[in-house]
Amino acid sequence: MTAPFVFDPTPASIPPADTVYRLKEIPNGPVNSHPLNPLDFILRAAQIYPDKVALVHPNVDYPVQYTFAVWYVLHSMYVLHQLKDIRAQRIQNLAYALIRAGIKPGDRVAVIAPNSPLIADAHHGVIAARAILTPINTRLKPSEVAYILEHSGSSLILVDHEYTNLIPAGIKVPIVVSKDTGRVGDPYETFLDEGRRFSEEKSWGGLVAEPDEHAGAVLCYTSGTTGRPKGVLTTLRGSYLAGVANAFECQMHRDSTYLCKRYRILPMFHAAGWTFPWSNVFAFAKQITLRTVNYSQIWDHFLHSGVTHYCGAPTVQVKANQQTNDNKPLISSTDWRGKRSTSTQTATERDCCNREKAGAAPTAHLIAELEKIGIKPTYGPFTRNYDQPHWANISLEERARFMARQGQAFATAFGVRVVYPPTDDEKNPILRDVPRDGKTVGEIVTKGNIVMKEYFRDPEATRKAFLGGHFRSGDLAVWHPDGTIAVVDRSKDIIISGGENASSLAIEQELASHPHVLEVSVVARPHLKWGERPMAFVILHPQHAKKWAGRHHEFGNDLKEHARARLPGFACPEWVEVVPELPKTSTGKILKTELRKVVAKL
Repeated sequence: MTAPFVFDPTPASIPPADTVYRLKEIPNGPVNSHPLNPLDFILRAAQIYPDKVALVHPNVDYPVQYTFAVWYVLHSMYVLHQLKDIRAQRIQNLAYALIRAGIKPGDRVAVIAPNSPLIADAHHGVIAARAILTPINTRLKPSEVAYILEHSGSSLILVDHEYTNLIPAGIKVPIVVSKDTGRVGDPYETFLDEGRRFSEEKSWGGLVAEPDEHAGAVLCYTSGTTGRPKGVLTTLRGSYLAGVANAFECQMHRDSTYLCKRYRILPMFHAAGWTFPWSNVFAFAKQITLRTVNYSQIWDHFLHSGVTHYCGAPTVQVKANQQTNDNKPLISSTDWRGKRSTSTQTATERDCCNREKAGAAPTAHLIAELEKIGIKPTYGPFTRNYDQPHWANISLEERARFMARQGQAFATAFGVRVVYPPTDDEKNPILRDVPRDGKTVGEIVTKGNIVMKEYFRDPEATRKAFLGGHFRSGDLAVWHPDGTIAVVDRSKDIIISGGENASSLAIEQELASHPHVLEVSVVARPHLKWGERPMAFVILHPQHAKKWAGRHHEFGNDLKEHARARLPGFACPEWVEVVPELPKTSTGKILKTELRKVVAKL
């Protein structure tokens, strides 16, 4: 262990002894209600558990650890120095600094940062200033970032020092750079110092609570895989209720530890981290933020930091499960020290962030493999499937198939429906439910607390998304008699072969059950006789890749035989191509648009 170092926080980070964690009350407000705002969570946590660890930022040059009212500094995961009452003060300073910089209610504040204290602070400090948080994907191209900054009309940019190259030259809005140190001399620290002086020690009582719970909270942008990025505006009320629901459904509490990692584990810039930055605080849980992609670090925290929860798309779970088999020593469910929970993205996740991209429902095979190593998947962030008593008497594989369904509402959400899709030119369509027969395919729609407010500055896209008075997900599913749904595909991913509709997702589900398949994606390829046939792109599991080296054609035949035992003829892949990797978005979703480009050249 390296010798302890001395850490001196900025003077503005030390709050007065008589700090009161309460915003200025709204005058003449109703006695029997108050506007819902996720900012309330951090104030409540600071009052109830001031010494509880809230956020840990290890594996960096300047590691830090916050409590709800105390901040420690770590080195090699050991506590070295203790300081009092800082985190809530720093969030307060950020709010005042934004106001001092001219930020007004409703203004957009852009944040370009990996998972780190900066973006975690912004989820509270920006809305404390009554502004709208606009987190930007750090893997976008500079041209895409420039478009988002212009379209959102962002009035100020908070940026991590590694991503200043994404900001267009000559931009005429204030830019605050964080070096991610927490030390004097860091430009972000200077910005907070200025906020503290501007506050004139009015503390939280000098900040006015937002009176309208339907005001914007977060403006997230799609990745633009099918066109220009769209701005998805969510509200304070929706963010509050989604945060509460996540904590409840994932059984998060004071002793929980949530791993928050850039890209492969859910980044906070993606749909505001599915509102988990607020869920963690609501539940008094600890969250660990990691800047970089390093699965060894992830498993180190799984095993030694008491991690109980994390979020990730299905492809992330595939990678995590691969690591258990490839790393030495083998990580087993015994090492894992009991059941852990992971919130897994589903195809209906886009209600609050993005209806443009497929959410990729996890396969039953993947769910079963995760349970074998002690990871219990939970869907989110508004629909799931609840365990049933009779599942205790069925096999793991059968239970996994039930778990691969969704459709039952989160605690604060509204239920989903599966309907016959209306056409875009209908003005006021009446939505008709499909039969609950587990066979008839329709589109998933929903409404309620957690649905986005609108597509920002795009009324036509909003109109189409809300046809029939519901949010149209663009996902196709069947509805089962017990009320659960099974996602079969995105509407654009259906393969029409000889007049039959083949679900690429259903094909992927069955191909993924082959023991030598690590990941698979299926798209349509033109066929002279049948119009279209499925083509499978496969990543072999590293444990079995050597067996098929130089014999990929033989593997393709083996996989086709595996498919014929499980799928109708029109759904069996006509072609199989083994690839070293699949094209993915920054959050791990497979880009079928790129695979179609490959097919178009064949």
